[in-house]
Amino acid sequence: MRQLYIGGAWTASVSGEAVEVVNPATEEIIDRVPAGAAGDVDAAVRAAGRAFPAWSALPPADRAKQLAAAAELLKQRADEVARIIATDMGSPFGFALKVQTLMPAGVLASYAQLAESHPRETRTGNSLVVKEPVGVVAAITPWNYPLHQIVAKVAPALAAGCTVVLKPSEVAPLAAYALADILHEVGLPPGVFNLVSGRGPVVGEAMAAHPGVDLVSFTGSTTAGRRVAALAADGVKRVALELGGKSANVILPDADLTAAVKAGVANCFVNAGQTCSAWTRMIVHRDQYDEAVRLAVEATAKYTVGDPFDEATRVGPLVSAAQRDRVVRYINRGQEEGARLVAGGTERPLPRGYYVEPTVFAAVEPGMTIEQEEIFGPVLSIIPYTTEDRAVEIANGTPYGLAGAVWAGTEERAVALARRLRTGQVAVNGGRFNPMAPFGGYKRSGIGRELGEHGLEEFFEVKSLQL
Repeated sequence: MRQLYIGGAWTASVSGEAVEVVNPATEEIIDRVPAGAAGDVDAAVRAAGRAFPAWSALPPADRAKQLAAAAELLKQRADEVARIIATDMGSPFGFALKVQTLMPAGVLASYAQLAESHPRETRTGNSLVVKEPVGVVAAITPWNYPLHQIVAKVAPALAAGCTVVLKPSEVAPLAAYALADILHEVGLPPGVFNLVSGRGPVVGEAMAAHPGVDLVSFTGSTTAGRRVAALAADGVKRVALELGGKSANVILPDADLTAAVKAGVANCFVNAGQTCSAWTRMIVHRDQYDEAVRLAVEATAKYTVGDPFDEATRVGPLVSAAQRDRVVRYINRGQEEGARLVAGGTERPLPRGYYVEPTVFAAVEPGMTIEQEEIFGPVLSIIPYTTEDRAVEIANGTPYGLAGAVWAGTEERAVALARRLRTGQVAVNGGRFNPMAPFGGYKRSGIGRELGEHGLEEFFEVKSLQL
């Protein structure tokens, strides 16, 4: 069994218990990680607290050097790390390499640059306003992007001068161990980064409630985020929450329908639909609805389900049996409520592994469960509208506001509608994801932002010196 990483050393958990790591493509146990306990969390937070004064006092250039070295080492080990992610999480290997590994390496490198370039002082009248690292950060991360979500928290926290205690998801924790090895190898001082694996109700709650933690950065479900915020509130801790999504892909009548539908299907099914920002609701004008459904079904047929290491695979398994069962329940619920299944369904596409066929629903009406709730699987709902105002109303009509897309005949028209969406990020006519732009949500999709300068700002306190 693996160990915890606390105070710069690999350490056995006080619990002596383990969590089994399962390959979702084969249903076989591939590893075991410690089921950490509250005592482990206390040791890690204390180590981070001891390391904070010296780490925060380092010149930003010195912290930048270590982040840059970590980014370079991650790039060198990208193939190895991608294989880990494809194995314990199930992403197709090509996606695991390009998006799940090389993108985090790029994010690490970006914070090496921002550590030096981001201004820490400004003058306002007779005041000197300074930004200082918030302190000890508890980072709690999910399984769907098991390295990217870690780097999106750990890199800016370290760049700001904070120290970190990380709890990766127990479902797919192995990429976190690979990162810990890298940070140890580049010589990060003991206690600056700590890893405590284990279950959320034990380790995550102990981190959120610990009096030595100054900020909790959490990514996961809205339900779990509420719990984290409640625990943090008792100690008046700052929280940054990146939660669920039910993103809309709004296609206006003058858009390139074929391109918009093709891109929308791809976005919905990427990572087997296990993406919080996935465009799971395609909102199409009534006059183009039948054609959009036809195009979506045609595109879906090209999404081959299979082994993550098979080059023909476009959709790997869901991460666990529990996740597969959850998605199947939603597909059944959609049919029970009157939506029309036009592709996919609940039949097992392969004899073993937690697979679900890419699924498309037509005749979806606003308010249906599959239209309102985050499914977190490869399930697309296509919804008709008659007026632009109604399209906006439908798009904004869920409790979430994380991401979305707008397609129109001109960028000007698409941007005008994108400004009306109550969501943190909108792709305009297929605009690419930008890892330097702020990412985060409105409403129940969270509090705060990650990535780029806005992500760095989350880890500062602001002090005013009156001169």
